[in-house]
Amino acid sequence: MFNWLYKKKETRTKDFSHIEIDIHSHLIPGIDDGVETIEEALEMIKVFQELGYRRIYTTPHIIWDCYKNTPEIILNGLEEVRMAASKAGLTLEINAAAEYFIDEHFVDMLQNGQELLTLPGNRLLVELPYSTPLLNTSETLFSIIEKGYKPVLAHPERYTYYYSDPSIYQKLVGQGCELQVNALSLGSYYGDNVQKMANWLLKNNLITFLGSDAHKIQHLEQMGRNNKQNYLVTYPFMNQKLL
Repeated sequence: MFNWLYKKKETRTKDFSHIEIDIHSHLIPGIDDGVETIEEALEMIKVFQELGYRRIYTTPHIIWDCYKNTPEIILNGLEEVRMAASKAGLTLEINAAAEYFIDEHFVDMLQNGQELLTLPGNRLLVELPYSTPLLNTSETLFSIIEKGYKPVLAHPERYTYYYSDPSIYQKLVGQGCELQVNALSLGSYYGDNVQKMANWLLKNNLITFLGSDAHKIQHLEQMGRNNKQNYLVTYPFMNQKLL
């Protein structure tokens, strides 16, 4: 059924085996802006394996205005992906958490003690708006910590409203928030400004995790064929092996 999985392997210049784990992707079909079919999911899982990953945590969006995902929806989708991957002979360990957009629905779930899907270490992957800053970001992240979770802020390098004063990231890390940079941000995929901010965060030792944030096969293929980048050798991201 999945014969296309066994076509001749492309030559890839990247090896992410020293990182081992990816904590940010969108591989459950049809529930957010990630893959649409199980075939797409399997093709991406195959490339994750080829890049040297051993374990992934796929993280569907939960944005209540457009992606009303629940733990049940996500975990049911995870089982379908796992079963299909097993039948296709793929051996990568596949898990799921979620990428929570910090909106009123998220705050309500947090305050009411509803089930939240976490990464290892009781970590919550959260994201902010891209264009307009929240007025209470620090307070919300502190509330996450008060509830016993460890906040991991997804792709901080893409929040352009912090470019004028990036010291906000030092403040957030000082409060106990971990930062996850996208691998493609360290190249020019998202533009020069994003690349500059990603490298500033790295040089200031503010990044804990490197994530793919892969929504489609092209993201992983780009990670695999970029010219050699310093993040593969200079920044080991050893923390990820402890997850």
